[in-house]
Amino acid sequence: MRHPTKVDDETQVVKTGDGPVRFRKMSLVVADGPQKGRRCPMEDDRLVVGKDESCDLKLADVTVSRHHFEIERVGDRYAIRDLDSKNGTAVNGNFIKEAFLAPGANILAGNTALIFQAIYESAQMDLHLCEEFGSLVAASPAMKSIMGLLRRAAKTGTTVLLRGETGVGKSALARAMHDEGPRHQGPFVVFDCGSVPPTLIESELFGAEKGAFTGAVQSRPGACEQAQGGTLFLDEIEELPYELQPKLLRVIEERSVRRLGATKAIDLDFHIIAASKIDLPTAVGDGRFRSDLYFRIAVIDVEVPPLRERHEDIPLLCEHFLKETQGAHSWSRLTPALREQLERYSWPGNLRELRNVLERLQCTGEEGPSLGEAEMAAKAGAKALSLDWNRPFKEAKEDLVDAFEREYLERLLERSRGSVAPAAREARLNRKYFYDLLHKHGLHGRKT
Repeated sequence: MRHPTKVDDETQVVKTGDGPVRFRKMSLVVADGPQKGRRCPMEDDRLVVGKDESCDLKLADVTVSRHHFEIERVGDRYAIRDLDSKNGTAVNGNFIKEAFLAPGANILAGNTALIFQAIYESAQMDLHLCEEFGSLVAASPAMKSIMGLLRRAAKTGTTVLLRGETGVGKSALARAMHDEGPRHQGPFVVFDCGSVPPTLIESELFGAEKGAFTGAVQSRPGACEQAQGGTLFLDEIEELPYELQPKLLRVIEERSVRRLGATKAIDLDFHIIAASKIDLPTAVGDGRFRSDLYFRIAVIDVEVPPLRERHEDIPLLCEHFLKETQGAHSWSRLTPALREQLERYSWPGNLRELRNVLERLQCTGEEGPSLGEAEMAAKAGAKALSLDWNRPFKEAKEDLVDAFEREYLERLLERSRGSVAPAAREARLNRKYFYDLLHKHGLHGRKT
């Protein structure tokens, strides 16, 4: 009997398309056997494999039964069932009657080995436009289509990955998905993977029993249990330690969690939304993030564009934020000069910076410093890596990281005389990620 072999295909490389949204689709690929290399995409909710003419994937293998096994889509997961085949069905080396499949799983049917693969298709969403979603409003086609898609995804509980720079509104989008989903009466639990010390992240996320480790004086639930019946929002998931990523994958796949020191697992019912401020496909390619976890959380992979790429949203956002602060200002009452500044400014801090500027405007009036002066002050602040100790921890941390990134990049480009390729090599960063950082901070190098 032959055994499955690993193939280097879409499970190894994820290509980022031109669209802001990428959909995960599954397919079966024959890795070994009489029809090696054949691919069968899963177009419907059920796919039957066997040697009968009626099968979706017909295999010319005498050791395969007429109807050998089936794969069924269950929400955003996939169940495989053996159909009483003569030689059985094995998943990752273990014979099963029924099990859930993870992307990249090896399947053995008779002497035919198959790979359950994830592939991504990019799409520009043109239908189901949405101008308001939770606390967010939009006029740009990209954001209206993204919000329309997420509204539909919220109804089905599909796992979504939100990618984008700090301050673009990922948390607000996640909250809106929870509020419009079937679990809206349950809790909305935010777990910031970047703000929990590495020594505590496992117990904070998965929970711990009394005596599981030094200092565990009582049993306590983790974020996964706290989100029971609601939504778990995993912010900055790229900060989750590599060694804990397989455990999170098991929790998502099995919808159950075992506390540290516990012998029994607890069944879970929750919606999972993840967010990242870096390009996770690049991190997968660099070996900094597990591909199997990425494939699992990115059923729908949405890149939220920064504010500088959707300036048509600025008047609507300003009107919205000004009404929130209950001030006398509105977009139409701002002077033409100030409106022009607001629309032309690059907004490196995205929506968070816009909101802060408008709050300052409510206090100081339009005679306050211009945005050009504010931008120069921000640059000076970056040089000094200053920190506002009165701001919330997460915002203060993000501002400090942004300031560090900008100063680091400026000094690096100064040493390389603006040449990007040697600067990226010196920083030991993937060139695409390096370009993303330059674009984020409005720095332009000379491509070589």
